[in-house]
Amino acid sequence: QVQLVESGGGLVQAGGSLRLSCVASGRTFIKSVMGWFRQAPGKDREFVAAIDWSRITTYADSVKGRFSISRDNVKNTVTLQMNSLKPEDTAVYYCAIRIRESMTSDSGDYDYWGQGTQVTVSS
Repeated sequence: QVQLVESGGGLVQAGGSLRLSCVASGRTFIKSVMGWFRQAPGKDREFVAAIDWSRITTYADSVKGRFSISRDNVKNTVTLQMNSLKPEDTAVYYCAIRIRESMTSDSGDYDYWGQGTQVTVSS
């Protein structure tokens, strides 16, 4: 049974930083894509960032230059470093895994999801 467990959410002031982590277990994740999505109240889930097995990354325009995604292929972890946070970054953040090599920002293309962790940025 595949499990993704996120950690690291919380409350931070605008301009501050948070680091989200996600640990995956239950199978091997060779050639997978690991990603982060977020969902704010009343809004659709949106793509934040993704990283493939060779550590090629892609970001939503809204977070480019502020967020950084990384992964550890041995420990099956993915991390999202979030800097210069803004109130509009407030959302529940979800870790996801796609069991295919090709990169995508479409949430429908991801196979497994975590439960989410709340990030709140105060102004």
